[in-house]
Amino acid sequence: MNQITGIVNLVEDKLKTLLENYIFLKEENELLHNKVIVLENQIAKEKQFNNEIEKQYQTLKIAKTIEGSKENSRETKLKINALIREVDNCISQLSE
Repeated sequence: MNQITGIVNLVEDKLKTLLENYIFLKEENELLHNKVIVLENQIAKEKQFNNEIEKQYQTLKIAKTIEGSKENSRETKLKINALIREVDNCISQLSE
């Protein structure tokens, strides 16, 4: 009978340890999940900021080209033509 009691106590101890480990890992998982969400939001903000800076750069580049720089005049013409095509495409989609 003592042997059975010892085995039961051992099983109880192992279950208690397992439950403690489960609770710890569950809390750690929640913490890491929250950290992932925060980092994903931060990445999204950084991407948005990067896109805004890229747009500003392109605008500045076009403005400098229009300003009189002959080096980028071909590039500016191509960009203006691309913008015109994009506007034409939007107009055609609206008229459909």
